[in-house]
Amino acid sequence: MPTVVIPFAGEGKTRLHAARRVRRALSDAMLADVVAACGALGDVRVVATGGGQGAAVAGELARIEPGPLLVVNADVPCVTTDDLRAFIDAVPPGGVALAEANDGTTNALSLPGPEAFAPLYGGGSAERFRTHFTELGLDCVTVRLPNLADDVDTLDDLQRVLSRCGVRTREAFERIPAGAPA
Repeated sequence: MPTVVIPFAGEGKTRLHAARRVRRALSDAMLADVVAACGALGDVRVVATGGGQGAAVAGELARIEPGPLLVVNADVPCVTTDDLRAFIDAVPPGGVALAEANDGTTNALSLPGPEAFAPLYGGGSAERFRTHFTELGLDCVTVRLPNLADDVDTLDDLQRVLSRCGVRTREAFERIPAGAPA
């Protein structure tokens, strides 16, 4: 069973909602749905990303025993345990898998161990990760699963995928006060 690391930015991106309280509620709900999907797979560790996503993941991976890992972003509230199992099943022996967001960033990684990670997040990170894995001599597959490709950065993103989101995210969305500025 893999160790699952979930980087979490806390109250979420300001693009998600103008009201801090609403942003925090939506971010917490999305995290809860991702944790629920990951919980059946192994030990789940949520890491705060105050110093940056890559640094937070690298710091947590330095404390993990060697073995298979998943890194799954907290802003993919549609992901299910079955999606994650399909993601893991796609990994070539001794290789890695990458779930690319629609904008070219990286939403999930499946790694054979902590030593395969490098803090390469940000715009265009999926290509940087693929290059990094090639340089390490690791076979890398890009796995295309809608529930891992659809991350939520804005309220429009959330509305587009809401019907596929986990129950906590849908409930948090329904509690947004009417007339609250987006």
